[in-house]
Amino acid sequence: MLSMPIHLKPFAAVLCCLVALAACAPRVQDFQPGLMAAKIQDDNFVSEDGKVLPLRVWPARDGPRAVLVALHGFNMYSAYFAEPATWWAGHGIITYAYDQRGFGAAPDARIWGGASAMASDVRALLALLAKRHPGLPIYLLGESMGAAVAILAMTGSPAGAPRAEAAGVILVAPGLWGGQSMHPILRFGLWLSAHTMPWNTATGSGLKRRASDNVDMLRALGRDKLIIRRTRVDAIYGVTQLMGRAFDAAPGLQQPALILYGERDEIVPAAPIHQSIARLPKPPEFVLYPEGWHMLLRDLQAEVVWGDIAAWIQDPAAALPSRARQLSR
Repeated sequence: MLSMPIHLKPFAAVLCCLVALAACAPRVQDFQPGLMAAKIQDDNFVSEDGKVLPLRVWPARDGPRAVLVALHGFNMYSAYFAEPATWWAGHGIITYAYDQRGFGAAPDARIWGGASAMASDVRALLALLAKRHPGLPIYLLGESMGAAVAILAMTGSPAGAPRAEAAGVILVAPGLWGGQSMHPILRFGLWLSAHTMPWNTATGSGLKRRASDNVDMLRALGRDKLIIRRTRVDAIYGVTQLMGRAFDAAPGLQQPALILYGERDEIVPAAPIHQSIARLPKPPEFVLYPEGWHMLLRDLQAEVVWGDIAAWIQDPAAALPSRARQLSR
């Protein structure tokens, strides 16, 4: 038997580790852009690669004045918007929300959908709704992870593809904590976990962080079978990569923007959000809610946030209702 020279043994050990890591690569759903024309079919949004994504629509009760596409956060799904969308329906806003890849009742739930594919889905739906609602302004809202997807959708498109169009972008508790905005040690730890045990799951229960002051709402979400409670490590890695890409892409956001953040947010730190705001090409409308948590759209004071969003859609230049309330105190 041939023996390996001593000076080559460390190299061989490293090579074996790399092979092992490659065998445990994070799992990401396949994406085949341009396979077909995206379409809205019954209660579904069918993507350009044939993924059937459940779609919910809340029509405006009276004459519609605007269309809102709402993108849910990590481990949530489209039904999360039922309460605010019902309220907006009474203020002339049609809301569309779909289960993003890997979440809710979408195919391959719990498997990370991929940042590029998720952004492509947004651009395809915006184009479809522009044809369905000619003459109405279309706004894009993203909450937490959904805000990162919204930024990517608005700032990048495949070569030769038309740029996504929206009258404005609303970023609620935007998930921009990833990539270079995340501490290097934490970033490496996630990479290592995703490349050694991608199938492992975590619940986040040990973090002792609250997402909202609306306890009844949190309990209801806990009973919802479509809410993901045990998350694959490679999906956590995927969402941090997405947020990092959105943080890097933020300077390319050209649309008017409304950014909403809760001072009590224990999920997304404030620093990357303020850094992103400083790097935007146009100053956004920024609202900090002293009593707001991460789930601003479902907190106990959520109707205040709903009202600000509706007012900004109606007239981005006008003072928001929450500011008027603060001044009157």
